[in-house]
Amino acid sequence: MFMLRTVTATEAIGNCLDRFARVIGLSNDPSPGYNIEQEAKKPGAKFLELPYVVKGMDVSFSGILTFVEQEAKKKLQKGLVSKADLCFSLQETLFAMLVEITERAMAHCGQNQVLIVGGVGCNKRLQEMMAAMVQERGGQLCAMDHRYCIDNGAMIAQAGIFALQHGITTSLKDSWCTQRFRTDQVHAIWRPASTSHHT
Repeated sequence: MFMLRTVTATEAIGNCLDRFARVIGLSNDPSPGYNIEQEAKKPGAKFLELPYVVKGMDVSFSGILTFVEQEAKKKLQKGLVSKADLCFSLQETLFAMLVEITERAMAHCGQNQVLIVGGVGCNKRLQEMMAAMVQERGGQLCAMDHRYCIDNGAMIAQAGIFALQHGITTSLKDSWCTQRFRTDQVHAIWRPASTSHHT
Protein backbone atom coordinates (compact mmCIF):
# COMPACT_ATOMS: atom_id res chain seq x y z
CA MET A 1 0.00 0.00 0.00
CA PHE A 2 1.27 3.47 -0.85
CA MET A 3 0.25 6.79 0.60
CA LEU A 4 0.65 9.75 -1.73
CA ARG A 5 1.23 12.83 0.33
CA THR A 6 0.98 16.46 -0.66
CA VAL A 7 1.93 19.34 1.59
CA THR A 8 1.77 23.07 1.69
CA ALA A 9 5.31 24.32 1.99
CA THR A 10 4.18 27.35 3.98
CA GLU A 11 0.71 27.50 5.48
CA ALA A 12 -2.72 25.97 5.04
CA ILE A 13 -5.11 27.41 2.48
CA GLY A 14 -7.64 28.31 5.19
CA ASN A 15 -5.02 30.37 7.04
CA CYS A 16 -4.10 32.08 3.78
CA LEU A 17 -7.72 33.07 3.11
CA ASP A 18 -8.31 34.12 6.73
CA ARG A 19 -5.23 36.34 6.75
CA PHE A 20 -6.18 38.00 3.47
CA ALA A 21 -9.72 38.64 4.69
CA ARG A 22 -8.27 40.51 7.68
CA VAL A 23 -6.00 42.58 5.41
CA ILE A 24 -8.93 43.86 3.35
CA GLY A 25 -11.23 44.28 6.35
CA LEU A 26 -13.72 41.47 5.78
CA SER A 27 -15.73 40.28 8.75
CA ASN A 28 -15.14 37.05 10.66
CA ASP A 29 -18.92 36.56 10.73
CA PRO A 30 -19.82 33.89 9.76
CA SER A 31 -16.24 33.18 8.57
CA PRO A 32 -13.53 35.00 6.61
CA GLY A 33 -13.49 32.35 3.87
CA TYR A 34 -17.23 32.59 3.37
CA ASN A 35 -16.99 36.36 3.07
CA ILE A 36 -14.21 36.05 0.49
CA GLU A 37 -16.44 33.65 -1.45
CA GLN A 38 -19.32 36.16 -1.42
CA GLU A 39 -17.04 39.03 -2.43
CA ALA A 40 -15.65 36.95 -5.32
CA LYS A 41 -19.20 36.38 -6.65
CA LYS A 42 -19.90 40.07 -7.12
CA PRO A 43 -20.72 41.02 -10.72
CA GLY A 44 -17.85 42.56 -12.63
CA ALA A 45 -15.06 41.03 -10.53
CA LYS A 46 -11.95 40.96 -12.72
CA PHE A 47 -9.25 38.30 -12.70
CA LEU A 48 -5.77 39.54 -11.82
CA GLU A 49 -2.80 37.31 -12.48
CA LEU A 50 -1.25 36.15 -9.21
CA PRO A 51 1.77 33.93 -8.44
CA TYR A 52 1.03 30.25 -8.98
CA VAL A 53 3.35 27.87 -7.13
CA VAL A 54 2.95 24.13 -7.62
CA LYS A 55 5.97 21.85 -7.48
CA GLY A 56 5.02 18.24 -8.05
CA MET A 57 2.55 17.48 -5.29
CA ASP A 58 3.47 20.48 -3.14
CA VAL A 59 1.95 23.94 -3.12
CA SER A 60 3.07 27.19 -1.56
CA PHE A 61 0.66 29.93 -0.58
CA SER A 62 3.00 32.43 1.11
CA GLY A 63 4.17 34.11 -2.11
CA ILE A 64 0.67 34.55 -3.46
CA LEU A 65 -0.51 35.88 -0.09
CA THR A 66 2.32 38.41 0.13
CA PHE A 67 1.69 39.51 -3.46
CA VAL A 68 -2.07 39.94 -3.08
CA GLU A 69 -1.65 41.73 0.27
CA GLN A 70 0.73 44.20 -1.40
CA GLU A 71 -1.68 44.69 -4.30
CA ALA A 72 -4.45 45.42 -1.83
CA LYS A 73 -2.36 47.96 0.09
CA LYS A 74 -1.16 49.72 -3.08
CA LYS A 75 -4.29 49.68 -5.22
CA LEU A 76 -7.47 49.36 -3.15
CA GLN A 77 -7.61 52.89 -1.79
CA LYS A 78 -6.69 54.32 -5.21
CA GLY A 79 -9.62 52.45 -6.76
CA LEU A 80 -7.36 50.56 -9.17
CA VAL A 81 -8.78 47.23 -7.97
CA SER A 82 -11.79 46.23 -5.92
CA LYS A 83 -12.10 43.80 -3.04
CA ALA A 84 -14.15 41.65 -5.41
CA ASP A 85 -11.29 41.60 -7.96
CA LEU A 86 -8.78 40.54 -5.32
CA CYS A 87 -11.04 37.92 -3.73
CA PHE A 88 -12.03 36.46 -7.09
CA SER A 89 -8.42 36.30 -8.26
CA LEU A 90 -7.10 34.82 -5.04
CA GLN A 91 -9.84 32.22 -4.84
CA GLU A 92 -9.50 31.17 -8.50
CA THR A 93 -5.71 30.87 -8.30
CA LEU A 94 -5.59 28.97 -5.00
CA PHE A 95 -8.32 26.59 -6.06
CA ALA A 96 -6.69 25.96 -9.46
CA MET A 97 -3.56 24.91 -7.57
CA LEU A 98 -5.57 22.49 -5.42
CA VAL A 99 -7.35 21.05 -8.45
CA GLU A 100 -4.03 20.52 -10.22
CA ILE A 101 -2.41 18.55 -7.41
CA THR A 102 -5.62 16.59 -6.81
CA GLU A 103 -5.75 15.55 -10.46
CA ARG A 104 -2.10 14.54 -10.28
CA ALA A 105 -2.78 12.48 -7.14
CA MET A 106 -5.74 10.76 -8.82
CA ALA A 107 -3.56 9.83 -11.79
CA HIS A 108 -0.71 8.53 -9.62
CA CYS A 109 -3.02 6.45 -7.42
CA GLY A 110 -5.44 5.29 -10.09
CA GLN A 111 -8.36 6.73 -8.13
CA ASN A 112 -11.58 8.20 -9.49
CA GLN A 113 -13.12 9.63 -6.31
CA VAL A 114 -12.36 12.82 -4.43
CA LEU A 115 -13.65 13.77 -0.99
CA ILE A 116 -13.45 17.46 -0.07
CA VAL A 117 -13.34 18.21 3.66
CA GLY A 118 -12.11 21.05 5.85
CA GLY A 119 -13.38 24.59 6.28
CA VAL A 120 -12.37 25.66 2.77
CA GLY A 121 -14.20 22.58 1.50
CA CYS A 122 -17.46 24.47 2.13
CA ASN A 123 -16.62 26.86 -0.71
CA LYS A 124 -19.02 26.27 -3.60
CA ARG A 125 -16.53 27.54 -6.18
CA LEU A 126 -13.90 25.03 -5.03
CA GLN A 127 -16.50 22.28 -5.22
CA GLU A 128 -17.49 23.43 -8.73
CA MET A 129 -13.89 23.54 -10.00
CA MET A 130 -13.04 20.18 -8.46
CA ALA A 131 -16.24 18.61 -9.82
CA ALA A 132 -15.39 19.75 -13.37
CA MET A 133 -11.96 18.10 -13.18
CA VAL A 134 -13.29 14.91 -11.60
CA GLN A 135 -16.08 14.61 -14.18
CA GLU A 136 -13.58 15.01 -17.03
CA ARG A 137 -11.76 11.99 -15.58
CA GLY A 138 -15.02 10.00 -15.28
CA GLY A 139 -14.88 10.15 -11.50
CA GLN A 140 -17.02 11.18 -8.57
CA LEU A 141 -16.73 14.13 -6.21
CA CYS A 142 -18.05 13.93 -2.66
CA ALA A 143 -18.26 17.27 -0.87
CA MET A 144 -19.26 17.29 2.78
CA ASP A 145 -21.80 19.84 3.88
CA HIS A 146 -20.73 22.62 6.22
CA ARG A 147 -21.75 20.73 9.37
CA TYR A 148 -18.79 18.40 8.86
CA CYS A 149 -16.32 20.85 7.37
CA ILE A 150 -16.00 23.87 9.62
CA ASP A 151 -12.54 24.08 11.20
CA ASN A 152 -11.84 20.45 10.31
CA GLY A 153 -14.03 19.43 13.26
CA ALA A 154 -14.83 15.94 11.97
CA MET A 155 -11.18 15.21 11.19
CA ILE A 156 -10.01 16.46 14.58
CA ALA A 157 -12.67 14.37 16.31
CA GLN A 158 -11.69 11.27 14.32
CA ALA A 159 -8.00 11.75 15.19
CA GLY A 160 -9.05 12.02 18.85
CA ILE A 161 -11.02 8.79 18.60
CA PHE A 162 -8.02 6.99 17.05
CA ALA A 163 -5.71 8.33 19.76
CA LEU A 164 -8.10 7.23 22.53
CA GLN A 165 -8.47 3.78 20.97
CA HIS A 166 -4.68 3.45 21.13
CA GLY A 167 -4.38 4.60 24.73
CA ILE A 168 -3.26 8.18 24.06
CA THR A 169 -4.91 10.74 26.30
CA THR A 170 -4.08 14.33 27.18
CA SER A 171 -5.42 16.07 30.25
CA LEU A 172 -7.05 19.44 29.65
CA LYS A 173 -4.35 21.25 31.64
CA ASP A 174 -1.66 19.71 29.37
CA SER A 175 -3.43 20.51 26.11
CA TRP A 176 -2.84 23.56 23.95
CA CYS A 177 -3.64 24.93 20.52
CA THR A 178 -1.03 25.78 17.90
CA GLN A 179 -2.51 27.55 14.87
CA ARG A 180 0.38 26.75 12.53
CA PHE A 181 0.82 23.16 13.73
CA ARG A 182 2.00 20.84 10.95
CA THR A 183 0.00 17.64 10.96
CA ASP A 184 2.71 15.85 8.99
CA GLN A 185 4.99 16.16 12.04
CA VAL A 186 2.76 13.99 14.21
CA HIS A 187 3.58 10.33 14.73
CA ALA A 188 0.26 8.55 14.14
CA ILE A 189 0.57 5.23 15.96
CA TRP A 190 -2.65 3.92 14.44
CA ARG A 191 -0.99 3.94 11.00
CA PRO A 192 1.95 1.53 11.16
CA ALA A 193 4.98 2.77 9.24
CA SER A 194 5.45 -0.67 7.67
CA THR A 195 2.18 -0.44 5.70
CA SER A 196 2.65 2.94 4.04
CA HIS A 197 5.36 4.68 2.11
CA HIS A 198 5.59 8.39 1.46
CA THR A 199 6.15 9.21 -2.20
